Amino acid sequence: MNEMRERTKEHFPTVLLTLLSIVQALALELLWSHLGDAPHLFAVSWPALLSWIQVGTTFLGIVLVWVVYASNVMRFSWVPTTTDSVMPFLIGLLEFTLVETLGPDTLGIWLVVMAALVGIMHWIAHATMRRARLDADNEPFFRNRQPATLGDFYLPMASVAGLFLAGLYLFTSGDQGVVALFALFATTSLLAGQFFVTARFWESSVADR
Repeated sequence: MNEMRERTKEHFPTVLLTLLSIVQALALELLWSHLGDAPHLFAVSWPALLSWIQVGTTFLGIVLVWVVYASNVMRFSWVPTTTDSVMPFLIGLLEFTLVETLGPDTLGIWLVVMAALVGIMHWIAHATMRRARLDADNEPFFRNRQPATLGDFYLPMASVAGLFLAGLYLFTSGDQGVVALFALFATTSLLAGQFFVTARFWESSVADR
């Protein structure tokens, strides 16, 4: 038995969640500070409506990042790479940028950053699953599950592309009307749907025998 390998697998989940919890706490603190620094949020207006949807969707995204990471480290065991330790910092930068670009005037940039966050989280989840499949500790879960194929990534790729193109359109056009509202609702729905998929996946994981 490789003692170093086993020690790494044992301690990495605690290190990862500790690091991520710090990043998430900073992102939430920055989001809370934004509420006090944006007086337009408390006016009855169209820009306020767009901004509140943005705030809610940003909060949803931050929580979803935590749920994905926490559920993975609780379900699976794998030998981490240096990338596993670096990615939380990149996730944090994207979350901080999401908060800094809140507001109807920067909605296009916000959507582009959200596209990057969604894409990176899908990549992290897939990379984790791929390494977990190689570890014998996870054999009961993967025993009757086939590896992902290209077709499994069509929907995530389409989602990321849609967010990016919507952000590019809003950035170049400056639209703050119905199109902007539709783009925000679509983004919120996408994240809510991912919550549902993650919850179902968790249930199927812990139900395995």
